Amino acid sequence: MTLHTAYGQEEQESAEVYLEEYTDEFQENFFEALKQKGIQNYDRAVDLFLKCKQLEPNNSVVDYELGKSYMLDKKYIQAQDYAIEALQSKPTDYWYLDNLLTILDKQGSPIETVKQRIPYENKKLQQNMAVFFFKMKKYEEALKVLDQLENSQLKSDLNQKIKDSLQKGKEKPTVPIANQDQDEADNPFEALRSNMEQLISESNYKELLEISEGAVDSYPLQPYFYYAYGRALNNTGNPNKGIEVLESGLDYLLDDDTLKNRIYKELSQGHSKIGNTQKANEYLNKINSGL
Repeated sequence: MTLHTAYGQEEQESAEVYLEEYTDEFQENFFEALKQKGIQNYDRAVDLFLKCKQLEPNNSVVDYELGKSYMLDKKYIQAQDYAIEALQSKPTDYWYLDNLLTILDKQGSPIETVKQRIPYENKKLQQNMAVFFFKMKKYEEALKVLDQLENSQLKSDLNQKIKDSLQKGKEKPTVPIANQDQDEADNPFEALRSNMEQLISESNYKELLEISEGAVDSYPLQPYFYYAYGRALNNTGNPNKGIEVLESGLDYLLDDDTLKNRIYKELSQGHSKIGNTQKANEYLNKINSGL
């Protein structure tokens, strides 16, 4: 378990057990930093995260949060350094890579400018990079990365999605979506979704967290899994990460208003948990207005 699956404002049992490993001073600074970041007080958030960095110098989550906070404050050089440090610690983490590539994109800098500072040859990192470029509609860059990877279902699915997007100017779903007449045993996507819906109905968010995180990793083009993962994070004391995951899910969403509204609802609840009532109301209004 990482700190990302533990922190939050609700006093969940999973968070309490894990955070016993950290000092009261660390917890106080970390949670207050998340709160300040949530209400867009980025200078204060950075100061508090830097205190956490002094207390836990090798904590990659702190590096990640510093990268995010500096980026939101438009201090991209500092943001880039901390994002790289986080990615060096966990090169297979999609969100760490997403953070770094977003920072580079805001500066107009290509990945080549930091290629020597990150474990670029890691194949999972390259896979994550291709997914990121697809999400950003940088299809040519995504194809270049995919060309370096061995054949896999993800590579095939992503190649097809990119080709459809380039040819027709919009994305078309090519990954098999649930068919009510299909046997769940022959449709792993539908089997996973059915299992997650059952866990949601039972409010079994601890198990949902584990399953949905793995599903996002295995099927990074399926927006439902981002919804389930974000909902699990919201309900296991980690709304900040939940918001990021849910926002990513919207990037892959195609013509599914029901799922879109479920994501908006979770985004509203996530922002409520971190005290950002303005954003919470914005997402509720999106549901009500049908936007």
